[in-house]
Amino acid sequence: MKNALPGKYGVTFIGHMCYDEVTHFNGDTIVAPGSAVLCGAMVTSRVGVKTAAVVKMSLDEEKINQPMKDRGVDVFVIPADCTTYSKVVHESENVDERKITLIRTAGLIKAEDVPELDSRFVHLCGVSDSEFDMDLIDGLKARGYSLSTDMQSFVRQITPVTHEINFGDVINKKEIISRMDRVKLDVVEARVLTGTDDLEKASLIVESWGCPEIMITNSRGVLARVNGVTHYEKFSNNSVIGRTGRGDTTFAAYLAWRLEHDVSESLKFAAALVSIKMELYGPFQGTVEDVYRRIKEKHS
Repeated sequence: MKNALPGKYGVTFIGHMCYDEVTHFNGDTIVAPGSAVLCGAMVTSRVGVKTAAVVKMSLDEEKINQPMKDRGVDVFVIPADCTTYSKVVHESENVDERKITLIRTAGLIKAEDVPELDSRFVHLCGVSDSEFDMDLIDGLKARGYSLSTDMQSFVRQITPVTHEINFGDVINKKEIISRMDRVKLDVVEARVLTGTDDLEKASLIVESWGCPEIMITNSRGVLARVNGVTHYEKFSNNSVIGRTGRGDTTFAAYLAWRLEHDVSESLKFAAALVSIKMELYGPFQGTVEDVYRRIKEKHS
């Protein structure tokens, strides 16, 4: 592991880089570099936030990090025997219902693998339960980071024989969430963890487990529950062709804007940005000006 570069980061993302093979309900299949880290880092870097990415992957495939590097992201690679590869199949028109199979995984990330970066926010964003454990969480908390996680990193559980991802409750969910300054879920994960797909009811339950800032997305929009107050913003996308990475993009945009803005403004910015992203394949490719324009047209 090389040493961290000098300078303070706004956001650091930790997780696997991977390849995503996505089959849409209409039958189209796209294979491209993906991961929550890629989606997140491309957002924060495009809106002007100094960004780091700590990724576990095969050194033979580092070329897939180039889009992040081209955007000025500092990438730190934890070597692994393979790079994670996932298959996502949309079997119905409901974009929140997906069959996910993890063909291979780069494995758990250890606290000692993560360089000590000077970062205001650190976000754990995995694609399955094969990436993070409590030792890593406690190790990062001991460094004093403002820590967040996407609960897909724990709810998405790999079946040993078929490698299919099943969504299951998390035994130590309260311990994980209580250690977080912010937590992200989508409606499916919220239902699995709390027993309800009502966004506000779910956020209240998660809040009671000790996290002061909760975001939950569904196909229609995004809710944030922060310090006892609920905020909500609808999406304005005209298509769902770029639905993969919706939650990762939403939360990354929110984190980027929360560095300097209040909850309401950050939520509106995130909803507008991800609405643009969902209309195209791949990570967000727009600009801050594009987001401002969308806010003026659809979110004012």
